[in-house]
Amino acid sequence: MIEVTGLAKRFVSPHPKDRRARRRDVRDHDGWFHALTDVSFQCAPGEVLGLLGPNGAGKTTALRILSTALRPDAGSAFIHGMDVLAEPLQARKRIGFLSGSTGLYGRLTARENVEYFGRLHGMAPERLRRRCDALFEQLHIHEYAHKRADHLSTGMRQKCAIARAVIHEPQVVILDEPTTGLDVMSAKILLDFIASYKALGIPLIFSTHHLHEVEKLCDRVCIINHGASAFNGTVAELRAQGGSDDLYDAFVRIANEER
Repeated sequence: MIEVTGLAKRFVSPHPKDRRARRRDVRDHDGWFHALTDVSFQCAPGEVLGLLGPNGAGKTTALRILSTALRPDAGSAFIHGMDVLAEPLQARKRIGFLSGSTGLYGRLTARENVEYFGRLHGMAPERLRRRCDALFEQLHIHEYAHKRADHLSTGMRQKCAIARAVIHEPQVVILDEPTTGLDVMSAKILLDFIASYKALGIPLIFSTHHLHEVEKLCDRVCIINHGASAFNGTVAELRAQGGSDDLYDAFVRIANEER
């Protein structure tokens, strides 16, 4: 179970003396940019949560806090009852996190990248070999296993990065816009991979701008707008609150109401 409550995070303002720039985003004031002000969501075992919102809404900041890459100024985050903020080192062992960048080492092969991160997690050699074989088969990247990462296509790099993120069989999975820039076939493979985690009973969160992915995969949705949760509930509740069976229309209506 993933439980996030009341997250807030601010950064030093990038426009401390530019009044016109500050007026473009109400979160920029008093010398601070308030990236998050009040974000909450939940994701139960076997559920997929879609994190939605306009560019710059705060989705990546929220996911980086949950992954322990950032500390919030306020709020709490728990994974299966463990306080992520109080025990970040233990939490990282339970989390599989894909950031906005792939995080691969270009001079290593695809397989070497994944195996390296598996060894960092203390995986035994035989378990690591079996796990690599299974992931490379599931993600259709066996053919590219021994190709250097900096020679891989965007789709292959992304699939390799996902294998790296989950090599240690984490208890929760967090993916930041995993299908951005992918072709249809690569995106389909990744969406099928995400769907497989429902059967494993593992809670999975992914951010996206593609509402057809939400309709296909998600049990719950959280919409973040201007640094705060504008909606948090099931897909059916999103349609009801947005007043439309079309998810695009429902999302836009809720986002515009928050503005």
